[in-house]
Amino acid sequence: MTRLATTRKERWRISVRGIVQGVGFRPFVYGQAQRLGLSGFVLNDSSGAIIEVEGEGASLEAFQRALLEEAPPLARIDSVSAESMPVQNGLAFVIAPSRAGAARDTLVSPDAATCADCIDDLLDPSNRRYRYPFTNCTNCGPRFTIVADVPYDRGNTTMRAFPMCPGCQAEYDDPLDRRFHAQPNACPVCGPRLRLLGLESPGSDAADEIAAAARHLANGAILAVKGLGGYHLACDAGNAGAVDRLRQRKHREARPFALMVPDLDTARQLCVLSGDEAALLQSPRRPIVLLNARPDSQHAVAPGVAPGLSTLGIMLPYTPLHHLLLRDFAAVIGPERPAVLVMTSGNMSDEPIAYRDDDARQRLSPIADGFLGHDREINTRCDDSVARIAAGGEQIFRRSRGYAPEPVPLPLECRVPILACGGHLKSTFALCKGRQAFVSHHIGDLENVETLTSFRTGITHYERLFDLHPQAVAYDLHPDYLATQYAMGLDIEHKIGVQHHHAHIASVLAEHGLEGPVIGVAADGTGYGTDGAVWGCEVMIADLAGFERRAHLAYAPLPGGEQAVRQPWRMGAVYLQQAFGDAFLELDIPFSRGLDSTRWRTLAQMAERGLNSPSASSLGRLFDAVSAILGVRGEAIYEGQAAIELEALAGVAATLHGGRPYPFAIIEGDPAVLDVAPLVRAIVEDIRKGVPAAQVAAMFHGSIAELLAASCLRVRSESGLNEVALSGGVFQNRLLLEKLTARLGGLEFRVYINRRVPPNDGGLSYGQAAVAAARLALVEGGGKGE
Repeated sequence: MTRLATTRKERWRISVRGIVQGVGFRPFVYGQAQRLGLSGFVLNDSSGAIIEVEGEGASLEAFQRALLEEAPPLARIDSVSAESMPVQNGLAFVIAPSRAGAARDTLVSPDAATCADCIDDLLDPSNRRYRYPFTNCTNCGPRFTIVADVPYDRGNTTMRAFPMCPGCQAEYDDPLDRRFHAQPNACPVCGPRLRLLGLESPGSDAADEIAAAARHLANGAILAVKGLGGYHLACDAGNAGAVDRLRQRKHREARPFALMVPDLDTARQLCVLSGDEAALLQSPRRPIVLLNARPDSQHAVAPGVAPGLSTLGIMLPYTPLHHLLLRDFAAVIGPERPAVLVMTSGNMSDEPIAYRDDDARQRLSPIADGFLGHDREINTRCDDSVARIAAGGEQIFRRSRGYAPEPVPLPLECRVPILACGGHLKSTFALCKGRQAFVSHHIGDLENVETLTSFRTGITHYERLFDLHPQAVAYDLHPDYLATQYAMGLDIEHKIGVQHHHAHIASVLAEHGLEGPVIGVAADGTGYGTDGAVWGCEVMIADLAGFERRAHLAYAPLPGGEQAVRQPWRMGAVYLQQAFGDAFLELDIPFSRGLDSTRWRTLAQMAERGLNSPSASSLGRLFDAVSAILGVRGEAIYEGQAAIELEALAGVAATLHGGRPYPFAIIEGDPAVLDVAPLVRAIVEDIRKGVPAAQVAAMFHGSIAELLAASCLRVRSESGLNEVALSGGVFQNRLLLEKLTARLGGLEFRVYINRRVPPNDGGLSYGQAAVAAARLALVEGGGKGE
């Protein structure tokens, strides 16, 4: 709203939408009104915040500028609209009670890490919240995980079970106090209580319980620790025996464990940090950040923490309990080594994270020696987020605590509310209305009843929070995905199938506010193709509504189907046979010499007859194959392990690759076929020459970047398009991503990658939603839609 400043008295009604509840916005508004001598009121409603403000025109202009430019750190202002009203000649400005409206358009804030002021309170012996593990204010603390309904008031959170004492109530009622209307506000007198169960504790209060827990951790115990969105399993990261026991009990044989360290200095002792990485670690979102480990980090971290990898997943404390536990643990172990705790998800392998106390005690008792818990209920399960800095910015691998449920904008208006059901692995869903996509927290792999239940209840919770009732549902084309079956079973008129890799590219377009067309490169492990084959390396021309496949990796069979994913040696044999025929069995390389030829011939016959051996154009499986051929990983314990370890090996020698890439061929056609048989033959020749495996791995990464860049050049020459969107799980490989983006940049392409949603299948729901919105717009406009 723009107007000339006047000296006469005016009254404005201002509507603010965005994340403005539970983040100190109303006291901020109150303070601005007091500063400018304005009267009126501010209140929360189901659309955000409503302000009526009265005073001279110039002061009102200054007030509105402050709303946009000086809002509290956790607030996100999406829109501010104002209209004139009759002057009422009020004398004061007040904060009025919240009210519910007919439609709910408010946004719920993500959980936020403990702020500096609350840490000061926590560590000040003279403060009444000294060492109280549930300290928070309007600038920090639990939000999304404790909200049951909106408006965001205490009665609609799990804090309703804790009536405030007079001291906390006075803070809560004082507009100039930073705890004004901080819904989780509490203190030792009236707030949640901590308990250490299953292990000896001589203490009688929270501080003693935490100190006892730290001593048990230092002595090798495994503890289940209740966090914001669920339980963690914690142990001393420097104690190899404790780490190994945790792996055995959790049935997590090889996946890396996340680590929590007390501060940035400790993180720097373990890893090499850039300025951007340090900022991401310290942000209020507090994700796990993937960092390059220092070669000498093994003095502080047991080898079993991240076997076979050159990176560590590090996070800083994000609750008062974490801060106190790390400080006490550091005091117990002394200054001789850094204080580092494993802090991994509290679950058995492949299960959802435990977040309800009874369920946690039942499921985690076989793993944990004791429980450090409390009586503040968690309303919504929410795992830790995972991110890193790559290709010049933040890249998210798991979008959950600290990010969800903050909406991601859409480039097109949703004609009707949309539910997008995502994929099978790394599942998320998205609920959309207007130009907002509420992408869910990380759900997990939809492979068991518990995770499917979490998926369904999550959708119901989001529908209630955002008053969103879908009239269209988008889903992956794979008929066996549980998310697809869920979508098909809904009584919703518009059902919109979205091809897996188109959804990946659409996710990049949407988050950058683009509609296309662009050249899309989607690369991952598996995705259902429109020809019934398994796709996984697709070069396309795509916009939000549709795509045209212009090139793909040459098809190769997956002998045994899913077994080919778990046993990369099978893919190694497939690609060698494609390159050399049966003569590969006689090659003078370790892979061929060690292969069980009888077993392979049985699998080869299966593939030849098309028995449980689907054709695949998967770049992920090619990475698996090269990993196996080089002797890096022949049997995979978790999905992607072979490729991840190949990247780690390549990183050792990546700087040495300055020569020509390995050869490849692009076979013309519609679509063209990317033939890597020449590349495989060249790799074998280098192995026979004794070229170090690390150098071969680095050259392979560079060659794939060159192959994809050449494919983009081919499409540009035919279409004139100069924008490239990259997505899919393969682009979690930082070495490949940065080589390819640099190469494309050198060829004067404009390159876009995922920044706000994951490039892996965690971003599919957002891409599906964008496609659905575009197709529904075409239907309304008379074009071709579903």
